[in-house]
Amino acid sequence: MIQTMEDIFRIFCAYGMGYKDHEGYTHDWVTLLPSVQLAYNTSQHSATEKTSALVEKGWYPLLPVDLLKKNLLTIHPTAKDFYEMWKRVCDTAAKCIAESKEYNLQRWDKSHMEHEFKEGDQVAYFQTEEDKFPSRKENPTPPEILEVEDSPGPVKKIIKARKIRINGNDQRQYLIGFKNQTPDKYKWLVEDSISDGNLYLSRFRASGRT
Repeated sequence: MIQTMEDIFRIFCAYGMGYKDHEGYTHDWVTLLPSVQLAYNTSQHSATEKTSALVEKGWYPLLPVDLLKKNLLTIHPTAKDFYEMWKRVCDTAAKCIAESKEYNLQRWDKSHMEHEFKEGDQVAYFQTEEDKFPSRKENPTPPEILEVEDSPGPVKKIIKARKIRINGNDQRQYLIGFKNQTPDKYKWLVEDSISDGNLYLSRFRASGRT
């Protein structure tokens, strides 16, 4: 829906929507934005098969054509001119909506291709706990524990701590900053895997960041 609105405005503004009435006043696209909003809210959406106005409010807003009394002998020229301008804007906006939907559909079809599998092809299949028990939330994959011998270098300080659950057990980990290493090299370690862990843990706890 957001992409559709973006394309509407791009098309709406790109080719110029200037309109000059019989009195010589020019209306640019900015002044016509309320009409675009009305046209969008009263256009049927492909996902819901209903208009935004009906979904959000449960009713359609009054349109200028609803306010014109059809039994009048004459209509004020200004009112008629406004209605014609509004109708023209709505027609253009509706066309922009249709073009943006068609454009998004074509772009989606080009970038999303269905996989073709033949009998005998080997494919990877991963079945989560949610597949077997839809109501059960799957625990996030725990981060890899870095062993001491794999450390990027000497420990500089402990940045922060966290508690996670691994295999049903609570485990406390510490984000370790290493000397002469950028933050992207920092690692989460358990207490036993921290070189001189007692020293750095004492400093960390003394700083009050636990």
